[in-house]
Amino acid sequence: MNHERFADYIRRFNAQDPSAFEDYLTPDVAVQNGTLKYTGIEAMKAHYARIWSGMKETLDPRRVVCDGDTLAVELHARFEALKDDPDSLFGPVVRGEAFDYTGVIMYRIRDGRFADIRVAYLDFVHTDVQGRRRSLGIPH
Repeated sequence: MNHERFADYIRRFNAQDPSAFEDYLTPDVAVQNGTLKYTGIEAMKAHYARIWSGMKETLDPRRVVCDGDTLAVELHARFEALKDDPDSLFGPVVRGEAFDYTGVIMYRIRDGRFADIRVAYLDFVHTDVQGRRRSLGIPH
């Protein structure tokens, strides 16, 4: 894994292209995001299908460090609600609300693909449709 390949993964992720998971994850990828844990590409696809069905998620890597076996990224992710959804991953949301994640994600690399993904939170902020912001802590 190098910076160019990671940039391609981010570009495809931001385009909501689930084939990026097949190209960049090992079949047995293990993901831990707070208390949310799942294993495998199909679980990753199902997780993001749920998010992408009602939200636009945009990843903005701020700093990327890679030594070949491990990649770490300081990241900002913005989730924008595209529709009212009483059962979103973040609870009930209305169109126009946003959620901003800031944190660090650590990827363990095996055979040029992500085998383990761990998400660490620095902040998670909800912005309502009136523009009021409040920190939510860890959502999962």
